[in-house]
Amino acid sequence: MIITKKKSVDSVLKSLEGVRDKRIYLFGCNSCAEQCKTGGPQELTEMARTLEDNGFEVIGSSLVDETCYNQLVRREFRRKEEIRRADAIVVLACGAGVKTVASNADASQPVFPALDTLFLASVERYGRFFEGCSLCGECVLDRTGGICPHTECPKGLLNGPCGGVVGGMCEVDTSNECAWVRIFKRLEKQNRLDVMKRFSPPKDHSGSLRPRNVCLR
Repeated sequence: MIITKKKSVDSVLKSLEGVRDKRIYLFGCNSCAEQCKTGGPQELTEMARTLEDNGFEVIGSSLVDETCYNQLVRREFRRKEEIRRADAIVVLACGAGVKTVASNADASQPVFPALDTLFLASVERYGRFFEGCSLCGECVLDRTGGICPHTECPKGLLNGPCGGVVGGMCEVDTSNECAWVRIFKRLEKQNRLDVMKRFSPPKDHSGSLRPRNVCLR
């Protein structure tokens, strides 16, 4: 799940300063952004009200199940003529959603993000998330007990803890237990401590060169 936070109202309004006729269309996301309370139905209503209070005309909105899904966004463009009449589109979704909407919009039609994209998260429960993956392209979870040192260690260390661990706690964030201490405990319970003897070479960052794309067919 992609975690997002709302941009400030001033930031959104500043991005819209050059829009001449002030007709705005809104896109929300009924998946990740809805769970984050940043792009669901309530947030679309709030954004419409904010824009109208500042002199804009909101001529319509779409709440897409997944705004990063190109076919769903494309269907909205085909169905709703008011999207094409808008002078600008404001998207309450992650960066992938903004990119998808922009790819379907006319090149002369500006598309603006209303959210900042933070990280990929696991969902602990509704409204509570934690980062467990950095999308690095080279997964090591098979030898770290399902705990990612690249993500959960602030230094991204791949071969054990640094010298700053005190009482099992991280020296960078002393409120967190060291990721490698947790990895050790997990592997110990699995009787797999032998895997910690394997040396992990420096991470090959070519696996995360951007932009990335993949076709599964």
